[in-house]
Amino acid sequence: MPRSAKATGYLCALAATVIWSGNFIVARALADTVPPVTTSFLRWVTALVVILPFGLGAVRRDMPLLRANLTYFIMAGITGVSVFNTFIYIAGRTTEAINMALIASSSPVWIIILSRILLGEAVTLRRAAGVAVSLCGTLVLVTRGDFTRLASLRFAVGDLWMLAAALTFASYSVLLRKKPEGISALGSLTTTFAIGVVGILPMLAWEWGHGAQLAVTPAVVGAVLYIGIGASLLAYLCWSVAVERIGPAKSALVYYSLPLFSATEAALLLGETITLAHVASCALIVGGILIATMQRAPAAK
Repeated sequence: MPRSAKATGYLCALAATVIWSGNFIVARALADTVPPVTTSFLRWVTALVVILPFGLGAVRRDMPLLRANLTYFIMAGITGVSVFNTFIYIAGRTTEAINMALIASSSPVWIIILSRILLGEAVTLRRAAGVAVSLCGTLVLVTRGDFTRLASLRFAVGDLWMLAAALTFASYSVLLRKKPEGISALGSLTTTFAIGVVGILPMLAWEWGHGAQLAVTPAVVGAVLYIGIGASLLAYLCWSVAVERIGPAKSALVYYSLPLFSATEAALLLGETITLAHVASCALIVGGILIATMQRAPAAK
């Protein structure tokens, strides 16, 4: 493959990672002004409205296959759109953006564990070691480096919500491995978005039934457009190009820089403090994932 194509792949992976890192900043910034389920609903309605003019034709063409695999897309829409993102915005109310990004970066570990449980995939010694190291990193983060919290279970509530989000995303990622063949990417994405929006409605009704309010300001509109168009569409397109050009493994290596960008943005935009526990947690999580996912080069003959 030409160097220019590889360079484009790495740049696209980096662009997607940077855009996604901003999602945690928005989650934290809107925590006190927009209810979490409302934030999730506005994000995905925006994404659906933007993609619908392009995806409607693909949905019509793929309709027979979509109907035959409706159960799959319901599960994908609920896990990947409805629950995962809503949990992120709930977490943003009680924990820092840095913490959310670090816990989110542990998703590959949970993918390995769930793949073993649900798909029966073998867990090698290297993967097991990586999982153990990354779990230690997550533990350092949620306890803030104080392991005495384990005895009293005094974790930050937002950290636990974010951990649930990471597990949900891992479930969605495992589900993607069973994606039905013959359905276009645009048709699949549009269908998943639409089902995900419908899945948010019961939670939205509950939230507004308990007195939720929304003040529409330029800042709120800008944030919704960012997460609706940027984090939901542009990042996905960039990531698709990256995986096509350099493959999923190398793209994932770029994705592991997510905590770095989120921490920098959180410090500059939100005034959050980066502590030694954050640094240690990042090193353990990223190091563990690299141990679990990097393959040893074949020996020379």
